[in-house]
Amino acid sequence: MARRPEHLAPPEIFYNEDEAQKYTNNTRIIEIQVQMCERAIELLALGEDEPHMILDIGCGSGLSGSVLEDQGHAWIGIDIAKAMLDVAVEREVEGDLVLGDMGQGMPFKAGTFDGAVSISALQWLCNADKKSHVPSKRLYQFFSTLFSCLTRNARAVFQFYPENADQIELITSQAMKAGFYGGLVVDYPNSAKAKKYFLVLMTGGMVKLPAALGTEADSGQIPYSRKRELANNARGRPLKKSREWVQAKKERRRQQGNDTRSDSKYTARKRSGRF
Repeated sequence: MARRPEHLAPPEIFYNEDEAQKYTNNTRIIEIQVQMCERAIELLALGEDEPHMILDIGCGSGLSGSVLEDQGHAWIGIDIAKAMLDVAVEREVEGDLVLGDMGQGMPFKAGTFDGAVSISALQWLCNADKKSHVPSKRLYQFFSTLFSCLTRNARAVFQFYPENADQIELITSQAMKAGFYGGLVVDYPNSAKAKKYFLVLMTGGMVKLPAALGTEADSGQIPYSRKRELANNARGRPLKKSREWVQAKKERRRQQGNDTRSDSKYTARKRSGRF
């Protein structure tokens, strides 16, 4: 059985240059990351057709940030692995990037974000990588500072890989201690491969948790990725990776004052893959 990454090395060491490139160029990883981020955004329950400021915690190379961009949101990403952030810079992501340790807290002003997402990062805080690390204290420091930098009535959604029930209890207890309401949403609970854990936290009081996918309560629902595709088509938005989509993204970067390559006849042209 393969060992969990968080047992091999601290994240800033595990995600070195080689691992960062491998992670970002693996089409299967990209596909899974996009699906999980789309689901996390759905669980945020943001207002339709409104841009929001979102915090991406453990943003890595910006794969989730690209999903946020596609849906019209602004974002700031924080990650402890410099090699991953370097790849995000190479990819010319639109979000601002911060090098930081989740366990030391979120270094943002109160009420900065309308929501937060995190994909495959939260479980790292359950490890004590240094003698000074106490997981419960680091989790509380993280959740309490996250709570303060979110607007009231905001949500934070974490997709994570708990090792056991004790880890789930440790994480949720510290989140509730920090002032959050919420709980777990487990998609496809009866599938060994498709099962996914989402911790849905709320700042403004408890409301009913969203229904999990792959359960009886979900029967008859259209898959979220398909719903988004249908909605985008209905609104007349350009399809992702089309020439119009790429040109619109480049224009946003120019308006933000970022260096951007000029348009040409090769813009968004598909590569043959022969090279």
